[in-house]
Order: sequence, then structure tokens, then C-alpha cells
Amino acid sequence: MPELSRFYNIVIKMIYDDTSQHHKPHFHVYYAEYEASVGIDGELIAGSLPVKQLKLV
Repeated sequence: MPELSRFYNIVIKMIYDDTSQHHKPHFHVYYAEYEASVGIDGELIAGSLPVKQLKLV
């Protein structure tokens, strides 16, 4: 999974062919014990993130 960005201990990764789970263009965000899928429009699709980190993403 290619890593796109890393800032404030937030890691953003993108999977090339991940349409089996979510049918919307998205990326994966990892922060401490949190994991989330976020649409390219900023919508939280799955998982959870603290509010402060979600706003940064």
C-alpha cells in the first residue's frame, strides 16, 4: 500500500484496487490505534478518528 503522506503522526495511504469494500474514491488514514477510510471529498466512510485529526485530514 503506497504511503501518500505522513504528518503529526497521521499516515495516509492509498490502495490501488479497493473497490470491493467501498465504491467511492477514498484513502486510508492511520493515527495511533485509529483507522479510517475517508472519501476524497472529506467524508468519513468507515472507521473512526479523533475530531482534531479528522479536521487535519
